[in-house]
Amino acid sequence: DVTINYRHRLPVITLTLPTRSERCQFTIKPMVTTVGAFLQDVQREDKGIERVEVFATDGSKVSDATLMEVLLMNDFKLVINNTAYSVSPPVKDKLSSEHATEMEDIKSLVHRLFVALHLEDHQIRKERELLQKLDHLKEELLPLEQLKTRIMDSASAKTSRLLWVGLALMSTQGGALAWLTWWVYSWDIMEPVTYFITYGSAMAFYAYFVLTKQDYIYPDAKDRQFLHYFYRKSKKQHFNVERYNKLKEDLAEAEESLRRLRQPLRLRLPIQEISDKD
Repeated sequence: DVTINYRHRLPVITLTLPTRSERCQFTIKPMVTTVGAFLQDVQREDKGIERVEVFATDGSKVSDATLMEVLLMNDFKLVINNTAYSVSPPVKDKLSSEHATEMEDIKSLVHRLFVALHLEDHQIRKERELLQKLDHLKEELLPLEQLKTRIMDSASAKTSRLLWVGLALMSTQGGALAWLTWWVYSWDIMEPVTYFITYGSAMAFYAYFVLTKQDYIYPDAKDRQFLHYFYRKSKKQHFNVERYNKLKEDLAEAEESLRRLRQPLRLRLPIQEISDKD
């Protein structure tokens, strides 16, 4: 038989272990102990128990997540291996309103302590997972960062050379026009030439706007040419820009999650400790 008695206001479940054929008592903390935890304690006490379950009187199985306090409110069946025991918890004495209020306060306090302890474990486990994720992302990013640096240096050098070539061509053009104006021909002959050169330059700038939908501003044009060289070099070097950007986003997200997890308010640090850390 399975009996339940109250000792120091805590229920004590007494049952016979099938393998050892001896009575064993289990003291229950109803406000924090679940049905699953109680069943695990029974199986740990007797290794010969292969099956232990709890059923309601209507035959429905009681969930392992149910608190023992809820289970002990009504009759139930305890099945150990192939033997079923009908259990009738004793009716508790009615408490005074003042004592009942005190008990509710204790229950609330125990619940808050339970949540706080498990929250700390969750934060530690989450922090460990984020640190492992950060290390993994940094290991993946390291070779990509090195390759990206080499590609950027190459693209920057080509862009700089292109700017100097443009300056050299403009200087050469200006010198050629001056030479033709003062030493070969006269200004009357060269004036239409310079006009059409200026008009051709305006057409080139307008074509740039038509193709790019942007004004020809020197810094923007330089950045556009840099990106052109960068992506062309990346394709030759098999540098996956999309994968690199995705890893950087994941890294930034993980770092932000870790920063938020380590905030003093989330860690529930005392005010004095928060001030010391600041």
